[in-house]
Amino acid sequence: MRWTLPNILTVSRICLTPVIALLPFFLGYRPKLAAFAIFLAAAITDTIDGWLARRYQQVSELGQFLDPIADKLLLFATLVPIYWLTNRAGGVLDYSMPWWGGLPPWVVVVLVGREVLITAFRFFAKRRGVVIPAAGPGKLKATVQAVFIGSALAWFAWRDLEASFRIDPGFRAFWEQFHGAVMGGTLAASVVLTIYSMVVYLYRYRGLLRNSGG
Repeated sequence: MRWTLPNILTVSRICLTPVIALLPFFLGYRPKLAAFAIFLAAAITDTIDGWLARRYQQVSELGQFLDPIADKLLLFATLVPIYWLTNRAGGVLDYSMPWWGGLPPWVVVVLVGREVLITAFRFFAKRRGVVIPAAGPGKLKATVQAVFIGSALAWFAWRDLEASFRIDPGFRAFWEQFHGAVMGGTLAASVVLTIYSMVVYLYRYRGLLRNSGG
């Protein structure tokens, strides 16, 4: 096991996951802004660790294995506050998303189900001596999901800011339309890319399934 800088950054991202998940549940805009800022830092390290590993020839099986795991844990953890807050009825503030309203349960099933399936497939492949690294469609899916998650966390902070400060009505209307378009579009793209990337992984490594049957 090599504890290189890229691997340390990946593990740090895993450790930050519960913090990002819990902060949106605290009252006020400050915890939600903190959740957004920490998530942004985690997303940046997700890009940096891969670049560092390639730049300094520190690519390792541990890093290839942990990096997608870190992404999945962050997705699972952040979906909890996003689902809860956007679907909460009768709360002090309305955190429902433009376009979508509350995060639909079927979307959660698709996003989480894909990650569980591919993670199980990675463990299956690992036992047969094959490490499945993140591929192009999976990386694009993770990027789009990160934009959605970040915009959702920022949306929660925005709603609290609206309740705490007087904001120009014209700017508020413009920002909510723009912010809503980003959230709605990236969530829709996340669903499409989630399904597509799953099909790509299973097809690309279909030989493992054939060998297991033999």
